[in-house]
Amino acid sequence: MKFFIDTANLDQIREGNDLGILDGVTTNPSLMAKEGIRGQEQILNHYKAICDIVDGDVSAEVIATDFEGIVSEGEHLAELHPQIVVKVPMIREGVKAIRYFTDKGIKTNCTLVFSAGQAILAAKAGATYVSPFIGRLDDISTNGIELIAQIVDIYRYYDFGTQVLAASIRHTMHILECAEAGADVVTCPLDPILGLLKHPLTDIGLAKFLADHNKK
Repeated sequence: MKFFIDTANLDQIREGNDLGILDGVTTNPSLMAKEGIRGQEQILNHYKAICDIVDGDVSAEVIATDFEGIVSEGEHLAELHPQIVVKVPMIREGVKAIRYFTDKGIKTNCTLVFSAGQAILAAKAGATYVSPFIGRLDDISTNGIELIAQIVDIYRYYDFGTQVLAASIRHTMHILECAEAGADVVTCPLDPILGLLKHPLTDIGLAKFLADHNKK
């Protein structure tokens, strides 16, 4: 399973990358704004800075919602760096644009997916990644992990090449549950990833080893 970090914070991206387990980055306009990155030039330069840190795919989101606008923005983003994946919303014009990008050899990430039907359309259009938002489903009393498992089963049955990228992950257990459900990728903030390091028995064992080593 691949680990992407969902942030626009360069320090957190560096910290995740330094762990040696980071496979890519996802961002969105809200995460950019949170870091004070505003304006087209600042945003594009920030994407380049992210690509300079990591070796894997970096999802860069389009703002347009019409076909021509999505295509224009997406092509411009793809020209920034070979690692850029164009992030396209799950809407009618978005699906059309994903097919266009696929035919042009441009990688895509279909975002804001909340159903298996949407995931099927994204895969049929040739999306590189599909991003079901499990945390937001949990917020409305719907089981997001069940959706991940359902999409994984459908994709395997029909041998779709689209990777299931579990998004809107809120905590460490979400990561483990996505792994059990067969997600190809998880994307989340740094804290849930670091949470995988923690276990009280590890802390107790290390403390004992160190105490024994320091005995005179």
